[in-house]
Formats: sequence, C-alpha cells, structure tokens
Amino acid sequence: MGRILSFDYGLKRTGVAVTDPGKIIAQGLTTVKSGEIWDFIDGYFKSETVDRFVVGDPKNLDGSPNEISTKVDQFIGALKKKYPLIPVSSIDERFTTVIAQKTLLASGAGRKKRGDKGLTDKISATILLQSYLESVRV
Repeated sequence: MGRILSFDYGLKRTGVAVTDPGKIIAQGLTTVKSGEIWDFIDGYFKSETVDRFVVGDPKNLDGSPNEISTKVDQFIGALKKKYPLIPVSSIDERFTTVIAQKTLLASGAGRKKRGDKGLTDKISATILLQSYLESVRV
C-alpha cells in the first residue's frame, strides 16, 4: 500500500508532505530547494511506494491564475511525464500559507521559527494534503 505525496511548489522551495500508509493523516515531510525536487522524489521512491501526487494549485483570490501558476502547471506536466503511472491531483492552495503561519503562531513557536519560510512551506504542503484527504472521503 503506497502513500500520497503532496507538494507546495514554489520558485525557490517546495514543501513536501506525505500520508501514512493507510492514507488517513498527512504529515509534513521536508522542504526541498525546487531545483532539487526531482532528486528528492527519486530518492524517496527508493524506500517508499507512492500511489498519488497532490500539488497545490495557486490562484488569486478571485480564482484566476497567479504569477506562479504557469510554473506549477509545468511541474505537474513534468510529474505526469516522469511518473506516468502515478496520478496527479491538484488542490486549491489559497490561504494555506496564512493558515500555516497562524498554526505556527498558535503553537507558541518563537519569532525565528515563525520566520522560517521552509517550515511554513512544509506546513502548507501538509494542509494541502489533509484537505485533499478530507475531500476524497466525502
């Protein structure tokens, strides 16, 4: 039984989250430099099976594509080409960064930890994945 791997793709960093083998809960995995994401995924496949990818779909508040949408679409296309047997789902990522920052604040994290953009990206990927899991259970 494989896992679901989720990405909050960005120009500099990509937050990564993963489900447990039963695909019940999401947990933050890491943050990777976006230029190193393919090495990370290939390395992950050496020890784990992945049944699906979930990628955050960036949009403006009005639902229109934002400035990074084209890069995310290219990333999704590359995922589909490189791993054709693994389905890719996208999920609206509006507000995930704000939710991630509020989560850090509520956890009592200090200013330095709250300013860690990599940690915020990892939490955002976790929120995306948990949202996806909840949407498919309905």
